[in-house]
Amino acid sequence: MMIEPWASAEGAAKHLGMAKDSVYRWIEARKLPAHKITRLWKFKLSEADEWGRTGGADAHDGSTDKGGSQ
Repeated sequence: MMIEPWASAEGAAKHLGMAKDSVYRWIEARKLPAHKITRLWKFKLSEADEWGRTGGADAHDGSTDKGGSQ
């Protein structure tokens, strides 16, 4: 049995194809599965994948940005 390594926020962002800042926003607003270890957020990429497959990435966070200026 292989143990899945922990990924950093940067690693999770790269895996999910988004900016690292978006990962932090999704932790809070959309409940992206993450584990705070001391002061750092760590991720199991399999949990993030499952979260995305079950619609977590589709959850509405109440933001009003509809593709306007960033």
